[in-house]
Amino acid sequence: MDDRFADEDVIKRLLGESQTWAFVGLGDDPRRTAYDQARLLQSRGKRIIPVHPAAATVLGEPGYASLAEVPVKVDVVGVYRRSEYAGQAVDEAIAAGAGAVWLPLGVIDEAAAQRALDAGLDVVMDRCPGVEWALRRGV
Repeated sequence: MDDRFADEDVIKRLLGESQTWAFVGLGDDPRRTAYDQARLLQSRGKRIIPVHPAAATVLGEPGYASLAEVPVKVDVVGVYRRSEYAGQAVDEAIAAGAGAVWLPLGVIDEAAAQRALDAGLDVVMDRCPGVEWALRRGV
């Protein structure tokens, strides 16, 4: 993987300026990474939107079964699915008009990331929002 999916300016802008993050794969299990990251960003003032087939309310926010059902503009779609499923989530983010996709540590799909770039979305891949936030001391 090359640095085009870990651009420092993009990371800083997404963490600092974005307001609404949809978390694909976010369910109500506090032991999961998606839950931890959503809780962290929510504590930093971001609105989080759970996207999971169960469509459960998580961290006080109503859930949706798919990105297509989310009724508001999403700044960043965090893809908390295994790499083999990331492409579908990225394609849904493109179709939904999201501004960016963020694939966390270990979630790598370069072809999907390139599709997102080609569609005009910002892309961060194989990076943890929490770690990046800490490195930038709250952006």
